[in-house]
Amino acid sequence: MSETATTPDDGGTLSSGRLTSIAAAILSISVVGIGLGLGLPLLSLVLEARGVSNTIIGLNAAVAGIVSILASTVIAPLARRVGAARLLVGAILAVAVSFPMFYLSHSIAVWFALRVVFHGGIVVAFVLSEFWIIALAPPARRGLVMGIYASVLSVGFVVGPTLLGIVGSETALPFVIGTVFFLAATALPILAYRSVPVVEKAPKLPLTGFVLAVPLATFGVLVFGAIESGSLAMLPLFGLRLGYDETTAAFLPAAVNVGAILLLIPLGILADHYDRRRLLLVCGIVGLVGALAIIPASASPLALSIVLLFWGGIVAGLYTIGLTHLASRFQGDDLVAANAAFVLMYSLGMLVGPALIGAALDVTAYGFPIILSVMTGIYVLLVMVRLARRGID
Repeated sequence: MSETATTPDDGGTLSSGRLTSIAAAILSISVVGIGLGLGLPLLSLVLEARGVSNTIIGLNAAVAGIVSILASTVIAPLARRVGAARLLVGAILAVAVSFPMFYLSHSIAVWFALRVVFHGGIVVAFVLSEFWIIALAPPARRGLVMGIYASVLSVGFVVGPTLLGIVGSETALPFVIGTVFFLAATALPILAYRSVPVVEKAPKLPLTGFVLAVPLATFGVLVFGAIESGSLAMLPLFGLRLGYDETTAAFLPAAVNVGAILLLIPLGILADHYDRRRLLLVCGIVGLVGALAIIPASASPLALSIVLLFWGGIVAGLYTIGLTHLASRFQGDDLVAANAAFVLMYSLGMLVGPALIGAALDVTAYGFPIILSVMTGIYVLLVMVRLARRGID
């Protein structure tokens, strides 16, 4: 593949070619999202059926965070050397090859190794796809574009658990389905490789510099990483601890993502017109209140699903609004490094979220909402302090 550089429009309009390229990137990563939405709860349920403790399941899921942290440090230099399009296709192929191996192996040690390959490919695919989308989105409509991206991606995260609820976790079929989706996701980057932005120069800041440059965005996505990965990997186990049957428990992550589908586009539009820091504060407060509301709502699957829907939709704004806020501060070659730093913090959330929730679930059935209410509460305090000091993020 050869690659040509693409520069984003300065205004608020989208050319047909740019719109087609953005759509290709969104659809590709959303197909990955279907496989991931099916795969993460599937892996937890398979380990549960094999008699593995919730703590070990949480630690196995947390490998995603460790791998993502390591992968995020090398994505920008690899994209400069290999080319963003080639790296993106290779990453998705690595995911497709590793996924069915989980079914074939009964060794927990092998599962930890497979998590390295699987989640390494996932994080590379997400960083490069988001860079592709952000770089092409007009600044004046970036919030809307990112809202559409996140909403379509959330459709994938709903379809995945729904498929799992239909086919179950007892056979190889869900692994076959997931592998097909991952392989299909490589098609659009191959067809649209000429419009993938080129990474040519080294970033101006180290990775930690990008993290500290926009703390409300980066620490907000850390919290969201814990929430999203915790929901996908551990929410079905939370449902089982509550006494729900496996089908009902498997559908719980879908409720979280339905909320994102419904609310992320409106949140993206708001991010184009209002102070994004204050919007992040609102998302954090809703995250805290919603996590606490899960406890009384868990007496009824319907009530719990409704709470998860609204809670999940607003909390997802920590990612979408935060990423829009980040993109307003950086552009060009710095943008891929800034997005890698953003994913680094998301990955830290992936690391601590499932591990803490898994350990808490071994202590109490309400470990899921307790851990997430503590994390969102700390973030709300951070945002309030930053706003009180009138810090510029």
